Amino acid sequence: MKFGEHLRKALIKDYSFYYISYDDLKHQLKKGLKDNDYEWSNELEEEFLNSLEVELDKVYSFTKVKNTEVNRRIKESEKFVYEVVDGLHKYQADPSSVKNPPQEQDFEELEEEVSDIIADVHDLAKFTRLNYTGFQKIIKKHDKITKSNLKPIFQARLNAKAFYKDNYDNLIVKLSKLYDLVRTRGNPVQGDSSAGGSQQNFVRQTTKYWVHPDNITELKLIILKHLPVLVFNADKEFEPEDSAITSIYFDNKEMDLYYGRLRKDEGAEAIRLRWYGGMKSEQIFVERKTHREDWTGEKSVKARFGLKEKKVNSFLTGDFTAEQAFEKARREGKKSVQEIDNLERLAKEVQYRILKEKYRPVMRSFYNRTAFQLPGDARVRISLDTELSMVREDDFDGYDRTHGNWRRMDIGVDYPFSQLPEKDICRFPYAVLEVKLQTQLGQEPPVWIRELIQSHLVEAVPKFSKFIHGGASLLTDFVDLLPFWHTQMDVDIRKPKLQQEYGIQRQLHPHHHILNGTSTSGGEFDEEELTGSSYTGVHFSNDINPLEEDLEETTPLLLPNTYTNRTGDSPVVTFFYHLYGKFLYYFNDDRTFTVKPGINFDLNTTFKDKLPKGKTIAIPIRIEPKVYFANERTFLSWLSIGMILGATATALLNYGTRSSLTASIGFFITALFTLTYSTYRYLWRVVMIREKNAVQYADKFGPNMISLFIFLATFTTFLFKFLEN
Repeated sequence: MKFGEHLRKALIKDYSFYYISYDDLKHQLKKGLKDNDYEWSNELEEEFLNSLEVELDKVYSFTKVKNTEVNRRIKESEKFVYEVVDGLHKYQADPSSVKNPPQEQDFEELEEEVSDIIADVHDLAKFTRLNYTGFQKIIKKHDKITKSNLKPIFQARLNAKAFYKDNYDNLIVKLSKLYDLVRTRGNPVQGDSSAGGSQQNFVRQTTKYWVHPDNITELKLIILKHLPVLVFNADKEFEPEDSAITSIYFDNKEMDLYYGRLRKDEGAEAIRLRWYGGMKSEQIFVERKTHREDWTGEKSVKARFGLKEKKVNSFLTGDFTAEQAFEKARREGKKSVQEIDNLERLAKEVQYRILKEKYRPVMRSFYNRTAFQLPGDARVRISLDTELSMVREDDFDGYDRTHGNWRRMDIGVDYPFSQLPEKDICRFPYAVLEVKLQTQLGQEPPVWIRELIQSHLVEAVPKFSKFIHGGASLLTDFVDLLPFWHTQMDVDIRKPKLQQEYGIQRQLHPHHHILNGTSTSGGEFDEEELTGSSYTGVHFSNDINPLEEDLEETTPLLLPNTYTNRTGDSPVVTFFYHLYGKFLYYFNDDRTFTVKPGINFDLNTTFKDKLPKGKTIAIPIRIEPKVYFANERTFLSWLSIGMILGATATALLNYGTRSSLTASIGFFITALFTLTYSTYRYLWRVVMIREKNAVQYADKFGPNMISLFIFLATFTTFLFKFLEN
């Protein structure tokens, strides 16, 4: 799909006169070249630059006006919401003190008004993203056609009128608070909204998704209709720094912790230091994440304790002990003795591991987090991490980036960290959505969450890890195994809308909007133009990127091609196709596929061209003890069959006739083959299981060969018996 066509389909009709005139600018480029014998002159360049400036002024002015309007409407809504809520509370306390108490209709009207503002914020965010993309595309086309370099020049103009840098987080926090008030009719859920400081050991079921930047604001607006934004300090005005979370991950030069987490080894650990907010934060959390396999009966767990920032360096060197860290807590007695003992034991274990394994800071992750959760209720918690960046903190190349400190001090929370060299930073292109559920056994997640994770707004990436991605991207020279998603980073994750009514949508009548968690405004990608592909363990949509003009169509990587649904050139052929499909359905399976030529499901082969030299993709395979037991039971069954065949051969040899001698030889050979082959297959499976190799463990050769040997032995016996007579 051409970008011009995508722009025409995706634009918001009420804003149509204020979008970049992309087609006109493209026409000006081509006409200028054609009229000037395909020579781009300074006059043409000046005219084109003036046209770009006019378009930029148009977009910038409209964005500024709409921002002012949205902020004004939010301020007015705040006034009306608090008036109605205060009136309701006064009426509930003393009915005689309020003559005209608020009615249900008042809250319904307020809810509609806040939803209307939410739709405005969604439309404005979509407007700015689309126009920024339009400017980038037309400049790229200009540079390609004219063979000149306008991008750095016009980028300065874009930065001067940076309409695309507006941050909507502050508006989202305000809207969330307002909507929560009117939704709960002035009685929002109360509880502890701390940043996790009171939670020391917690276990959650977590699933992770990637979110394209185009969908971030819409996703936030949909979620806040069901869960309020979790504000850690409600007593102060929200500031962008409040959402910043930074973690320092530890490892050694052998990258032992990286490999353990990547392979999902039982007991694999991740050790990190984390703080919330800016670099002036005095409270640092030391965290240890431990992976547990399901067969152990335990759940993966994260445990942490707090340290003062000034004590971190001495704690890492062992000069400041775990006993000293909790000496004050024991004196004050604010926590139970058992809780302090557990924290002190954790601190000792972490400190011992750091000193023994010579762990040091290797990588920093930074992101701004928007968390959605009912205060004091951890059953459903959703977090969205944006502006995710990974930064090197190691000294493996001979340069100590931390200069002996526990973290480098040349950066803070000043994303995008333009002062860093490109080799030291990885700016992740997507936001990361985490859905954390605490549900009882057999309990289903809420319906709106199921609809959200099945929508076009998110892309599931199981077991995604910021630490692993940072290690694979920044420390490639020190690791041989890469995560499965590493080679698929250039695949556009945007997907067609499976449900046209999902998202945010305005009502048909003017000045009213509705957000029901199920509709969206504007045009989107047509399903006929987009296709998807899937790989083992994760689905990556391989749809058309509307920002890539040269990409016209895609071919499905894997298409189901069942015999039951296949048709032939004649009714007879079709009948036999269906008959064979029924046979597969009942006796095997009907999962045949038409695979694109040259493609297979070995990720190391499929993405060979994208893999750095000498690297392989790690495909985590869960190996439970019962797998070894199953292998042993199979081996014992084969041995049992071999012993029975051997006993039969011995009986025929000792008590049979001449023809029985022939049969005994046949059964003896069969028994010998069974015992030898089963021993070989058992040992081979043990090695493959231990190395976690994805091979064909089923045996199609052995049983057929045993059946053949028994048949030949029996047939030969009858043959000799017949010849004797």
